Amino acid sequence: MQAETEFSLITDLIRDHAIKDPQRRALIEGERELDYGGLDLLLDRIASALQRDGLKPGDAISICAEMSIEYAAVFLGALRAGVVVAPLAPSATAASLARMVSDAQTRMVFTDTANASNLHDGALNTLVTVTLDGASAGQTLNDWLAPPGQKPAPVQLQPESPFNIIYSSGTTGQPKGIVQSHGMRWAHVRRGAAYGYGPQTVTLLSTPLYSNTTLVVFFPTLGFGGSVLLLPKFKALDYLQLAQTQGVTHTMLVPVQYQRLLAHAEFDRYDLSSFQVKFSTSAPFAASLKADAIKRWPGALVEFYGMTEGGGTCILEAHLHPDKLHTVGQPASGHDIRLIDDNGVEVPTGEAGEVVGHSPGMMLGYHGQTEKTREAEWFDASGKRFIRTGDIGRFDAEGFLTLIDRKKEMIISGGFNIYPSDLEAVLRQHPDVAEAAVVGVPSVQWGETPVAYVVRKPGAAIDSVQLLQWTNQRLGKTQRLASLQFLQELPRSAIGKVLRRELRESPPNASR
Repeated sequence: MQAETEFSLITDLIRDHAIKDPQRRALIEGERELDYGGLDLLLDRIASALQRDGLKPGDAISICAEMSIEYAAVFLGALRAGVVVAPLAPSATAASLARMVSDAQTRMVFTDTANASNLHDGALNTLVTVTLDGASAGQTLNDWLAPPGQKPAPVQLQPESPFNIIYSSGTTGQPKGIVQSHGMRWAHVRRGAAYGYGPQTVTLLSTPLYSNTTLVVFFPTLGFGGSVLLLPKFKALDYLQLAQTQGVTHTMLVPVQYQRLLAHAEFDRYDLSSFQVKFSTSAPFAASLKADAIKRWPGALVEFYGMTEGGGTCILEAHLHPDKLHTVGQPASGHDIRLIDDNGVEVPTGEAGEVVGHSPGMMLGYHGQTEKTREAEWFDASGKRFIRTGDIGRFDAEGFLTLIDRKKEMIISGGFNIYPSDLEAVLRQHPDVAEAAVVGVPSVQWGETPVAYVVRKPGAAIDSVQLLQWTNQRLGKTQRLASLQFLQELPRSAIGKVLRRELRESPPNASR
C-alpha cells in the first residue's frame, strides 16, 4: 500500500493482499489461522449475507462477543457491504446493551455463548441474532453465511461515510455513540507507514476489538498486509510466550498491562528482540514505567494521546525523548492542538487549559445526539472545528504536552482546585505503593474532599494510618487526603482505565 494514497477502503486493501499473496497469514487465534485468501472469501460471504437480509450501506449491526477470528471477520465483512459496525462491551449490563442497540438502530446482532444471555435479557427479543461460536441463541454463523464463492454487490463509499459507532460508556447513564468515518479510519491506516507496518508485521493484540485502543492498530496491520495475533484473555505469561514463539513485531498495550508484564518474574527470560514498536494509549502512563519499558524491552515505545472522538493526537516517541517521559509528546503531523480556558478563550503559552484538537481524523458526531455533539465541539475565530477532550494540560517551551488531569475529575474542596494526579504522584513515590487512585467525595464542611485507594506492593507491611500521615506531610494544606483505603486491586475497564465512578459510588471490598 502506498502511504500517500488519498483514500482507500480497508477491505479493498485486504482484497489486494489476497490477490498478491493469498497464503500469507492474516488472523491467528491459538492454533487457528486464516490467510488473506480465506479472509477475503469469508468477507464476501458475510457481505453477501448482509445484503441478502436487506441491509444497505449506512445500516448498522452490533457485535457483542469475545475476541475471535469470527468477530474480526464479521466486522470486516460488514464494512465491505458498507454496513456500520457498533461493537459493544460484553461487560456492560443488559439494560445498557439494550440502550446501545436501540441507539445504534441495530438491524442484527452477532454474539457468542458467553454473552448471548446478557443480550437476550435486554436487546435480542426482536432482532435477528447470529452466533459466532454455534451458541443456541440464534442462527449459527456457518448456517447464516452466503454460499461459498458468492460476491456482494459493490457499494460506493466516501471518506465521510460512517464506518463504526464506538460507545464511550456502557455501564450507567445515557450511552454516547461516537460515529467514526471511513476517512477517519483511513487516516489511522496511513499513519502506520511511519511505524514500519508491512507484510512481515506480526501484531499481538490482547485488548478487546470493541475498543478504539485496539482498532487503531488492528486496521493498519491488515491494511499493510501484516498478521494479527489475537489473545482474547490477557495473561502476562501467555503474552510473553506468544511474543517469543511468534516473533511479534508490533503490539498495543495499556499501561496496566505494561506494568504486569514488566513485574512478572519471568519477563527477562524471554527473547523479545523481534519487537519493532510497542504502542500505548487510553490511560495515564507513569514516567517511571515508560523508563523501565525502554530499558528492558527492545524496540521503540510510542505513546498516543487522543480520544475516540478524534480531533487531535499527541505522540511521544519515548525511546527518543527520555527527558520527556512525564509528557504525552507533541502534536502529530497535521494535528492542531490548542488549550482554552473555561470561557473558550485560548490561553497564553505556558498556562494550563483544556486540550482541544483538530485533525484529519475526527468523529462525525455522537449518534442521534446533536446537542451532545455541540457540547464536544469548539470553534476558533475562523470557524475551524475542534473536539474538546475534557483534559487539562500545559505545553512546555518545546511543544510537549503535559497532562494535569481530567477536567471532570478535578476536586473542588473549600474553593480550591485539587488535581487527583498530583496526589497520586506523591503516593506512588512511597516504596510500598504499587498503584493509587484519588477521587473526590462529598463533604459537608468542604463541598468535596479527596480520598485515596491504594494497592500495596507484594510483601509491603505499611498500614493505612502510616501511609496517610506520610502522604499528607508531603501535600499542601488544601490538598490533604481525608482518608486512605487499601484494595487488592483497582477497578478497571477492559482497556485499563481506572473506574473512578465505582470508587466514588460503591468502593470495592478493602483490606487494611
